[in-house]
Amino acid sequence: FLETAAYFCMKPKMGEKEVSPHSFFNIWHEFSSDFKDFWKKENKLILQERVKEAEEVCRQKKGKSLYNIRPKHDSGIVSKNCSNT
Repeated sequence: FLETAAYFCMKPKMGEKEVSPHSFFNIWHEFSSDFKDFWKKENKLILQERVKEAEEVCRQKKGKSLYNIRPKHDSGIVSKNCSNT
């Protein structure tokens, strides 16, 4: 524990000889809580951006027709009979 506290440059509070686990983990808990909150917010923003992009792609695909409609040609039996009368 003391090596870890030294790695993070923790110094004992006034009146204490060495860093106590309570003071170290109190700071660590605050950091990890803040980090978790920011992580959730960032993930939420990324998800919203991806949903918007997916909706835009969907709109673009709906705008394009999946099939072409050609005009009807008068080449059938009915058209030949109607033109003769």
